[in-house]
Amino acid sequence: MPSHAQPAYPDRPVKILVGYAPGGGVDIVARLLAERMRQALGQPVLVENRPGASAMIAAQAVTQAPADGYTLLLAAAGEIAANPALYKQRMAYVPQRDLVPVSLVATVPNVLVVAPSVPVHDPAELVRLAKQRGNLSYASSGIGNPQHLAGELLNRMAGTDILHVPYRGAAPALTDVAAGRVTMNFSSLGPALPLIRDGKLRVVGVTSAQRMPQIPDVPALTEGPGLAGYELLNWFGLFAPARTPQPIVAKLAETVRASLVDADLAAKLSEQGALPQAMMPDAFRDFVAAETAKFTKIIEDGGITAE
Repeated sequence: MPSHAQPAYPDRPVKILVGYAPGGGVDIVARLLAERMRQALGQPVLVENRPGASAMIAAQAVTQAPADGYTLLLAAAGEIAANPALYKQRMAYVPQRDLVPVSLVATVPNVLVVAPSVPVHDPAELVRLAKQRGNLSYASSGIGNPQHLAGELLNRMAGTDILHVPYRGAAPALTDVAAGRVTMNFSSLGPALPLIRDGKLRVVGVTSAQRMPQIPDVPALTEGPGLAGYELLNWFGLFAPARTPQPIVAKLAETVRASLVDADLAAKLSEQGALPQAMMPDAFRDFVAAETAKFTKIIEDGGITAE
């Protein structure tokens, strides 16, 4: 039988779903990446926000989409690596079964910030104060997210007992730390930077294994006593529905890699506290598996359960 030529991918607009509201870190990165992908693919690349249910609404929608490369997910670590341990059977999808990793896009270390009135300037002083006073607290934007787990890992490694205070978003958490209602907050650099520049917050450390190039004078938490080897990152990655043809996955991965080489895009991601880092599908799959195991251990060791 004569065969019919298949149209080259893509021959129509590509859609990237984001499980967060417009204006947040994942949304900003998705829109920056989408513009570069549009230029490379020669088709519109649209970003659609579907917030809710700890970003699982968007992720589930992608798992149910046709596996043709036209519906993608830009996800953070939470809905891929943490939610399976938090929600277990309540999840309607299994990330490692129902999504195919395309590429890592960026890693996003958190910065540990305090109000200027808190007498700590580095990880050693923080650990010392936590053990002396025993009444410190840290805010996060919700239970089980990387900001929460960063504090759990700090407590476990340093032998401290800093109280977790969950909020419904990053902005009110930062506001209450600046006002002195909560001692500290783990935040991505972008939202915290205006308050840091205004002198309303002080950076004590970063959660990456190395210092961040944006703030090279700030130590990594791993430099503190009892914290050797400390590292906990948020990260953003691109996923497609399971069974998406390998040539399409490969083309998307190469498109992401080429996009992140762009100096202008790299500079804009850096402003958000994100470190551009492409990773091809097989390596990204291994990365996701390792991060899932890491997050699961912190959640199980801390007895953390979702509300």
